[in-house]
Amino acid sequence: MLYIKFAIEIAVVGLFIYVVTGRLIGTKLSFAKRLISVLLSLALTTFVYWYSYLQHTKILEGSLVNAIFEVSTLVWIGSMLLIAMLLYLVFELFDPIGISVQETRGQRSIFARVRLYWRQQKRLRQVLRIAVTNGVVQTIKYARQRENERELAIALRRTLEQCGGIFIKFGQVLSTRKELFSPIFIEELAKLQQGVPPLSESESLRVLAEALPGKVDDVFASFNAVPIASASIGQVHRAVLKATREQVVVKLLRPEVKEIMINDVSILVEFASWFASKSAWAANLGFKELAIGFADGLSEEIHFDIEVRNTVQVSNVLKNSAYQVRIPHMYTEYCGDAIIVMEFIEGASVAEADFHFRRLGIDRKEFARTVLFSFFEQMLYSGIFHADPHPGNIFIDEHTGQPVLIDFGAVGRLGAPQQEGLKLFLMGIQQADASILYDGLTLLVEENDPTQRARMEQAIDQLLLKVSFVDRIPTEELIYALFKVVRDFKLAFYPSVALALRSFVTLDGTLRVIDPSFDIFTEAKAFSARYMRDVLFKPFKEPRATRDKIEEELAQLLPNLRKMPRRIDHLLQRVESGKIILHHDIFSDEHNAKFITQLFSQMVLLFVGITFGIISVALLAISQFIHAPYAVYLNTTAYLGLFLCAILLVRLSIQALRNTKE
Repeated sequence: MLYIKFAIEIAVVGLFIYVVTGRLIGTKLSFAKRLISVLLSLALTTFVYWYSYLQHTKILEGSLVNAIFEVSTLVWIGSMLLIAMLLYLVFELFDPIGISVQETRGQRSIFARVRLYWRQQKRLRQVLRIAVTNGVVQTIKYARQRENERELAIALRRTLEQCGGIFIKFGQVLSTRKELFSPIFIEELAKLQQGVPPLSESESLRVLAEALPGKVDDVFASFNAVPIASASIGQVHRAVLKATREQVVVKLLRPEVKEIMINDVSILVEFASWFASKSAWAANLGFKELAIGFADGLSEEIHFDIEVRNTVQVSNVLKNSAYQVRIPHMYTEYCGDAIIVMEFIEGASVAEADFHFRRLGIDRKEFARTVLFSFFEQMLYSGIFHADPHPGNIFIDEHTGQPVLIDFGAVGRLGAPQQEGLKLFLMGIQQADASILYDGLTLLVEENDPTQRARMEQAIDQLLLKVSFVDRIPTEELIYALFKVVRDFKLAFYPSVALALRSFVTLDGTLRVIDPSFDIFTEAKAFSARYMRDVLFKPFKEPRATRDKIEEELAQLLPNLRKMPRRIDHLLQRVESGKIILHHDIFSDEHNAKFITQLFSQMVLLFVGITFGIISVALLAISQFIHAPYAVYLNTTAYLGLFLCAILLVRLSIQALRNTKE
């Protein structure tokens, strides 16, 4: 019983060490690595403590709590604390990706986290074993020879395919990223297919009853439990509303999707982190960031109420549009987080609509132009646009021949500066003017450096030469070249802008399905020319609207204009009195200020730690010449100072490692 009690007390001490070390170091390591560090330090120091001291005493007959203030016990706990922190330092040193498992788990109890951790580690080992079996490790160095590129593409595709589930969907999303991946990768990843068996009729009815905000019999006159389409996230059914006898489409969220999100999304992020840590090519490509972005997008797709809101927003945006594109009506009173009830429109995907195009005598080029100009209007005027315009999401109404947009799970949003940047971008292409294109790009990228303008305009000129004097250039090639220019200058598009440009690539493929001869950039030039004419002649076409707009702008400006003379006079007085000095220093830049602040704080920690060490060593030396009991006090103070010195230096080392990796 004594040993059981002693073991329990040691476990309590270990828990204390786990909490205290985490607070002292501020570590970002995963729960598993922190636990391993504490267990190793506990085992090592306890063995030494028992072997060198405990076995020769009767302390085990009492309680460890009663002996907690003995010098030997304090030395034991202090040593355990210090060794645990040193092990943290080792783990931080050999942790190249610095990913915490907690990043994707949210806040859970410690027991739930342990259980989830072991389950996910088992799945992660399975994924990594599949990757190794498929030869990812052998080809991951990514030599630039074409045959090695093909080998890596095949190995990656097979790995994602055999992992299944979310991994396949991630590969399918990557296959649309033509601005990032070479055609070899696009070709391989496009082979990924995910066969998802539909829910049984009884299961479909159960999911419907749970998701519908009301009784099924009160809402639907009839419901077809056999789905007309099934995908990895949801499946679609036909139904008839009881109140109006209108035909509707009912989209149900598959019940296992949220559980898959909990389990597999974090595994996918960790796999992508491992992949990026092994390959400079994958790291430069931002493979981990791609996985995190996919996970964020997927977390929105599984909430159908977001899709409903997106659909209503875009529908309101296009209500008075000159480009007649139809969007299904949402019956919001029946929609929820796991169910969508919307208008049923008879038609077919543009990929399977040859019969309807011929039967209705529709001009394919004009149909494609309507779709394109509608997307331009969404992006450049409202800022809210359909972000996944693949052929399966664009239909033709078999009665009217109108384009129909469906599935607004992925929607992009552009702020006013980014809308203006895209307009300038289109105008720059239309006029083949590098300076206009540069002005547009400065609004589309983060943290632009104006001193690079001349070099960047030169690179843009080279880009324009690719577009000039040719009948056609593939859109993905042009967008890829644009991304390359931005990356070469160490810049990055805003995420919403990158999404808009990727949507252009997807839309281009869809428009060429409608009309193989359709050239999206030729039509973009026409749209840009029309936009410039509208801006120039709008005051004459709509004089009343123009007058109202001018009055509105003047009403906003007038209070500031009235204050302007007084402010200028006050400013001049302060300049004359010498109270205003214009200067530019290193702290005016946010990054420089942050760097200097971090460096200063680390230097302070270093000097404090060294000071503790020097004073403690001096006290130990002095204690040799002083008799008890004062020597005991000096020794205790000195060892405490050395302990604090060690804590500060270990924390400083870990912080320096983190800053280096960042």
